[in-house]
Formats: sequence, C-alpha cells, structure tokens
Amino acid sequence: MDTDKFNYVYSCDMDINVQLKIGSLEGKREQKSYKALLEDPMLRFSGLYQENCSDLYVTCQVFAEGKPLALPVRTSYKAFSTRWNWNEWLRLPVKYPDLPQSAQVALTVWDIYGPGRAVPVGGTTVTLFGKYGMFRQGMHDLKVWPGVEGDGGEPTTTPGRTSSSLAEDQMGRLAKLTKAHRQGHMVKVDWLDRLTFREIEMINESEKRSSNFMYLMVEFPRVKSNDKEYSIVYYEKDGDDASPVLTSCDIVKVPDPQMGMENLVESKHHKLARSLRSGPSDHDLKPNAATRDQLNIIVSYPPTKQLSSEEQDLVWKFRYYLTTQEKALTKFLKCVNWDLPQEAKQALELLGKWKPMDVEDSLELLSSHFTNPTVRRYAVARLQQADDEDLLMYLLQLVQALKYENFSDIQGGLDPGSKRDGQGLSDDAALDSSQILSGSSGSSTTPQKGKEGADSENLEQDLCTFLISRACKNSTLANYLYWYVIVECEDQDTQQRDPKTHEMYLNVMRRFSQALLKGDKTVRVMRSLLAAQQTFVDRLVQLMKAVQRESGNRKKKTERLQALLADNEKVNLSEIEAIPLPLEPQIRIKGIIPETATLFKSALMPAKLIFKAEDGATYPVIFKHGDDLRQDQLILQIISLMDKLLRKENLDLKLTPYKVLATSTKHGFMQFVQSVPVAEVLATEGNIQSFFRKHAPSEKGPYGISSEVMDTYVKSCAGYCVITYILGVGDRHLDNLLLTKTGKLFHIDFGYILGRDPKPLPPPMKLSKEMVEGMGGMQSEQYQEFRKQCYTAFLHLRRYSNLILNLFSLMVDANIPDIALEPDKTVKKVRWLVALALYPLKVC
Repeated sequence: MDTDKFNYVYSCDMDINVQLKIGSLEGKREQKSYKALLEDPMLRFSGLYQENCSDLYVTCQVFAEGKPLALPVRTSYKAFSTRWNWNEWLRLPVKYPDLPQSAQVALTVWDIYGPGRAVPVGGTTVTLFGKYGMFRQGMHDLKVWPGVEGDGGEPTTTPGRTSSSLAEDQMGRLAKLTKAHRQGHMVKVDWLDRLTFREIEMINESEKRSSNFMYLMVEFPRVKSNDKEYSIVYYEKDGDDASPVLTSCDIVKVPDPQMGMENLVESKHHKLARSLRSGPSDHDLKPNAATRDQLNIIVSYPPTKQLSSEEQDLVWKFRYYLTTQEKALTKFLKCVNWDLPQEAKQALELLGKWKPMDVEDSLELLSSHFTNPTVRRYAVARLQQADDEDLLMYLLQLVQALKYENFSDIQGGLDPGSKRDGQGLSDDAALDSSQILSGSSGSSTTPQKGKEGADSENLEQDLCTFLISRACKNSTLANYLYWYVIVECEDQDTQQRDPKTHEMYLNVMRRFSQALLKGDKTVRVMRSLLAAQQTFVDRLVQLMKAVQRESGNRKKKTERLQALLADNEKVNLSEIEAIPLPLEPQIRIKGIIPETATLFKSALMPAKLIFKAEDGATYPVIFKHGDDLRQDQLILQIISLMDKLLRKENLDLKLTPYKVLATSTKHGFMQFVQSVPVAEVLATEGNIQSFFRKHAPSEKGPYGISSEVMDTYVKSCAGYCVITYILGVGDRHLDNLLLTKTGKLFHIDFGYILGRDPKPLPPPMKLSKEMVEGMGGMQSEQYQEFRKQCYTAFLHLRRYSNLILNLFSLMVDANIPDIALEPDKTVKKVRWLVALALYPLKVC
C-alpha cells in the first residue's frame, strides 16, 4: 500500500528557496500601566493604546550555530481590525542545499513605536529540521516570548516549542497526533476526522486564550508530486564520502606496480566472449523483449556517446541480430578491439554482410575515432552513393577528414618524379598554388584513366582518391575542392605546428593537379581555369594591399580602388578572359566594373565589387582582405545544409544562406545581398512595420503590409532564431541583423559561435523586442505563427542531429577560432544545444 511507503527527497536536491507562511497571532497582549505611560509619553502612539488591533508586522531570519545565514525578510503592511492574521508566504533568501541540519528560524513580531521606530512585541525560534533530520511540514503554533526579539543563538532563549506547562503539553500532544494522522499512521475515517480536527482546533483556541503567552501560527511547505506527499530529509551532497584522518603530517606514497596494468580477469573474459569459437553459437542468438529494448536504446545513442563495457559486450553478443539495422553498424564498430587480430577479422567479415548504412551516417566512420583502413574505405564506398549536390554539402568536412587518413597512402598515390614538377617546385619550397596547376607533371598529357580516374564504384578507394576522382567529373566540386585544399596548404599555423599534415595537403594538391592533367580535354580546361582563378585572386589581393597602403579617408581609398581597377594595363581586372567566379563557379565572369567599386565603413574596409557576367548580368560580391573567413564559411555551410534539410521536410523558412568562400587564411569572398541593417531601419523608419509598409504596402494585408512579405518575415525570423540557438551564435545586435524589402530577415558576422558571447548572460534564443514588434507584438496572430514555426523547425532539425554532430566532429582539428579554443568540447556543445528541449520564447 502507498500508506506504508515513506516518500522523501534530499534537501541537497531541492534547488529552490525556503518558504515560510506567517499565519495568525493569538493570545492577550500585556498592556502597559499608566505609570509607564507617564514615564514615557511616546507609548500613547504605540499599538498598545489603539482601540482596534494595531498594525503589527513579523520579521524572519535564518540562523545556524548562532550566526545569521541571510538577511531578514518581513511581512507586507496589512491593516487589522479584530485579529492579527497575515496569511502570507515569505520567500527566505536561502536555498535548501545551503541549510545545515542545525538551521533555525527566528521570528520577531514588531509594533510601531512613534515615528521611524519599532519595538518588539515578542520573539520565537524554531528549528527547520526535526531531531531525525526531517524538514518541518504543516502548521505549528509557536510560543512568543514577550518584549524580546527572536534569538538565533544556540541554545536559544526564545524557543517556540516547549513543554513547560500543562497547557502546552496538551497542545503538543494533539500536534503529535495530528502529525501521525497526516503521515498515515492512523486509520482515516472521513466523517470522524472532520469532527476530531474541529475539536482539536477548539481545544487549541481555548488553551491559547487561557495562557499568559501569545502564540504565532506558522506553516511550513509540503512537497507534492503526482498526488504524493514527500518529506524533505536533510542530506549533504557528497556527505557519504569518507574523509581520511591523517595520524601523521607526513604523506607516504607507496608505489603500486599493478596500477594501470591490464586486468587479466576482464581481458580473459573479453577474449573468450569474442573468440572465433563463439561465432557459430551467436549466429542465431535472439534477444528477449527487455534486451531488445536495451539494444534499441544503445542504437539510438548520438555519435558522441561512449558505450560502457557492458553495452559493448551486449552489442557484440547480438551482432548478427543487429546486421539488419543500418544505424547499429557504427555502434558495433565502436565495440571492436582492433588490436586483436581475431576480433578485427570477425568484425571485417561482418562488415560486408551488414545492411548498408546511410550516407550521412558514414561520415562518422571518417572521424579520428576510426583508423582501420577497411572501415574508412567502407565509408568512402557509401559516400560514392551520394550525388554531387549532397557531396558538395559535406565537402568542407571531407577535406578536414583527410587529416585522419594514412599519409603514406596519399603520398604513394603520386606519380614517380612528382616530387619536383616542371616549374622546379620542391617539397621544401613554399607553396605557390598557381605553379602546381600550371606546371607540367613530367608525364604524358594524353587523356587516360589513372588512379584518380578510376571507376567511382571501386570499393578500394581511399578518401583522397575518391574526392579527386569525383572532382575530375564535376567542375563545381573541382572548384571548391581546390580552394578548400589551398587554404589548408597556405595555413601557416598548420605548417609550424604540424608539418606532416601540411605536407599531406601539398601532396593532395599535387595528386589533384596530376589527375587533371591526365583527363580529357574538358578536364584539362578545368585545370587551366583553376589556375586562371588563382592568378585573378592574387591580382585582387595585390590591389587591395595597394588600396590599404593609400593614405587618407575612405573616400580617397575608394577613388584609388576605382582608379586601379580602371587601369587594365597594370592590374588587368576590369577586362579578363571569362573564368568561373570562385565563390559561385556556375557564373562565368569577364571582369569588374571599376566605377561601381566601393569600400565599407569598417576597420578592414572590405570592398564591394560588381562583376560582369558572361551572359551580360552583374553579380555583386564582397571581397575581404585581412580577415579569416573560415568560421563564417563553416556556419553558412551549416545554415545552407539546414535550409536543405528543412525543405526536404516541406518547410521553407525563407532563409538567406549567402555564400562565403575563404581563398586564404587572410582573404576571401562573400556574396552581397541587397539589404538594410535593422538598426538603420529603426533609425530611418521608426520600426520594422513602417519599413514594410513603405516597400510592400497592401490594404488587405496585416497592418497594411503585403501578406506575402509578412509571411516571409515571420518564417525567416523563426528559422534564424532556431538555427542561431542550435549553433550557439553570439554577439547579436541590430547592426548584424539585416532585412530585405521582400521581408527576409537574416544574420551576418559569425565571429562568436558555440555559446561564446562578449555580452554577459546572453539569452539562448536570439529574439529582440524590435523583431516581435515587427510581427505585431506578443499577442498577435503572427507571433503565434512564429512560435509554431520555431517548434516545427526545431523538431525537424533534431531528427538530423546525428548528421550535424558528425559534421562538427570532423571540424574539431580545423583552425577555426571558436573551435580551436576548446576542440574537445566542440561536439559536446552542439550536442547539448541540439538535444535540449526548445526554450520558452522570451524577448531579450
């Protein structure tokens, strides 16, 4: 029965403030004599000489070991007529975990004594925990000692619970019986209980009136959950930990030769459980219902979850049963001890029989946790099933995954004589990417199919061979692969910190160059266009350096920029042979329009350049020099991926994943989107709605705004609120929130991610009051739609949490500022943000 159970909760787990209810004050108050009134005329202004009940108030303070734990709190003002009854809960400024077992609360009843003065009517003290360590519950009548303040000392001089008289014995006995009834120690009879409690109340009232003391009724809170009442039991966190008692001041260290050695019992059990002989017996093994549920829980773990030894043994035991579940493969491979040849042999045999895993899940097998070459090549074989569009979404991470490949295999793929190419580039020389692409490889340039041109279905391809092979068949992949690898080759930090990794990327670029040379005419043209892109970017960098050296203000620098662009003889940027734009290779550009070039108001003064496209159109781009764009590039890639995932679920949130491409660690391109900062909108138009009414008015639309524009605004707000929350984007203000005339709101400047923020205590959900006002306020129909879109988007993205975690896990060794700070915690931060339930939307 439930009445036989003792339900309790530890005080250290109650992370809330202590509360206490001040009830009523009963009893006769001793009135001063006329002699005292003559001696002290101010007494006539005190509550003693009022016809009605005077305006008393109660203060409450927590003490322990004679010292106060917090400041006192007091009841609010209340006018009394016939009896003193506050009926008010006081929230004490101390939490349950901070209370020692000896804590007691001192209460003092005060009366006004002239202007600005108060005198104590009486005081009382009661311990918060009983003698068995249980926090007091329910109502208690405390004896008030007249004329003194509540004493918090030990022992106290104003105890509220005493047994000094027959009356108090009677009240105490009834209080104990009431407590026993409440705790279920007596049989409950509803009609009899009502009569009994009424009689008890009358006895208590009679005893109080006949007593010479006053009594203050207080009530301690009761903890209830699911219709069950819980008692609060004192418990100190880590209280069970033993405290060593040193008999000597000297610390003696005794070396243990077995510390850190292999546990022979566990090792023997492991080998027996996973021996070749256990294979046939495990083949037809089926789990029962409980074990099946446990296996399903293990399979659903996120990629970052480490399996315990018991979980690993369970997965191994039912490995044949799990072969039909593609999601279980990564968990099985984590259970394998690859240092044991027999165990590795069993695992690799089973790998070929397993149900093929999804392409997104195969990314996990390319992380640093999996070093077996067969497993990594299996992952590559799964990647071969991805189309070029999907592969492009993961390409940035796949280039980083090359750091976990076998470097000797990558170097072994080079053709003989490639250590020094036709231009004389040696391994020791500083990399000049244009030399690699323009130089002869020393081998025949007739079209042929080399190692990088192998069939894409070849299951023996390593990651480097696969990426180069696919890039040779798709010019867009080739474009981005080239720039991603070039940035790694030119990273000075990697070159100094990890020369082997730097050399590996140089070899990848050499192999890429060789593969392009061995291709047909189309592939060789692709190679020459990449070389032309590099030359174009190098010239642009030299131009930006010249502009930055120019003395004067921004206007003079802009004039210098336009003049240099117009001088096609020296700079050769306004009229060039058509090449793919590195940022957007589908667009072929023929030069820059000099008179439209401008510089932004910024410390680095990035340039806005308008390119002439081959089809006659124009394409605006921002070129930054002196800034590392790799962090922005990563975040915009993830935003673009999330946009694609949401569209896959038929949810278009009108996002603006503008393109960013780092062409070095110091410069790069950004797509320019015609928009206005929200700060400027507020300065010129007053609010966001006025901006929309100006550019998209509609008599039938909400607030005089086009319904389509308002819908776009609400959806884009929801999309970016959820995405910036998941990615932990910080440093949000109205200057890096941009707005288009069509209603799209989007974020720029991702210098702080994964929870970092220069502002103290930033809100997790980046939603400003100006954004909410643009929807019509928190009570509007549009705001409710915004909340609904946030909820839906979050649920959809959580379904793809493993993919997002896998992509970030491949970036932990990338030289991206906010990842490099704590690379070991990067994936944990993302996992924490993705796994959390959606915060209640609060306007910051």
